[in-house]
Amino acid sequence: MSNPSRWPLRVGLVGYGFAGRIFHAPLVHATPGLELAAICSSRRADVLADWPHLDVVATPEALFARPGLDMVVIATPNRTHAPLAIAALRAGLHVVVDKPFTLNVAQARAAATVAKAHDRVLSVFQNRRWDSDFLGIRQHVRAGTIGRVTELEARMDRFRPQVRARWREMDAPGSGLWFDLGPHMADQALQLFGLPDTVQASLARQRDHASGTDWAQVMLTYGSLRVSLHCSLLAAWAGPRFVVHGTHGSLLKHHADQQENQLRAGLQPGAPGWGLDQDDIMLFDGSDTTRHLPVPPGDYRIYYALLRDAILGRGPNPVPPIQAIALMAVLETAMAASTAGRALALPLTGAECQQWTQVWEK
Repeated sequence: MSNPSRWPLRVGLVGYGFAGRIFHAPLVHATPGLELAAICSSRRADVLADWPHLDVVATPEALFARPGLDMVVIATPNRTHAPLAIAALRAGLHVVVDKPFTLNVAQARAAATVAKAHDRVLSVFQNRRWDSDFLGIRQHVRAGTIGRVTELEARMDRFRPQVRARWREMDAPGSGLWFDLGPHMADQALQLFGLPDTVQASLARQRDHASGTDWAQVMLTYGSLRVSLHCSLLAAWAGPRFVVHGTHGSLLKHHADQQENQLRAGLQPGAPGWGLDQDDIMLFDGSDTTRHLPVPPGDYRIYYALLRDAILGRGPNPVPPIQAIALMAVLETAMAASTAGRALALPLTGAECQQWTQVWEK
């Protein structure tokens, strides 16, 4: 078992593909109190080119067995998330899983049960809770800037007309655009408005030769409030990131947070300009005057700082298992609703709904 009083906490990373290389390794390295100690990857040369002083191990089992490790980050293909997370928890490690948490609600519940049995912190990397665009929208929704919110539309569009031979674009459990971008948008909706009454969805394959879904339109219903989540891989002109309507006006946020682009470009988290967003939210109130509202900077490091504190017993888990279970319920229900062609309720128990609400209201 790891020592919860250790400083810094020693972190192992499983997987050095896009998520591990672009997001997790730099963010762990940039967070005070965390030390990136070892990476499990078949791409040994790539890891050592970026992190020449780190140990590289060949298998997750070898990483989990390393002495002195406190936590592991699972950044592998989606189908491996649940079994790797459970194995790491049983090895006595705290665990971060990249989104989506698991393939379905049953796996999510199983992982949460193991975490509780072994008294380990289990969390999901929902980094886009700390996007500049979302932080700005959340600020004004909570402040009542446009009165009672009646409609929110969120879009995450891309233009990638060529189908690539990679697991994310396959027709397989955990693959497809909804499981890639849906976890971000649905999690943000849950953070803003709570658990929906029903979920409606339409998923499609629109690109030539596509095997996995590459277009999604999902509607979450909250009484009279409607939340529309849209993503596409055939949008050469991307629509606004957020449009929010309310009884006193509307909010419009054109462009998305820039942290992913900054990380792709090699900017180190916390460097000058990190997370800054010059694209203001536009406020319309029915008059001839449009107000521009600045947005706070985004900072994905906050997730890892909060997680560090949770492991050390100094604060709550930033994304606890019950929130991950609820999000998996939304993702799974959207797929079922698309197949059924009708709105469906979430497959959560009364106890799970109550637990989720208690955590959310804090």
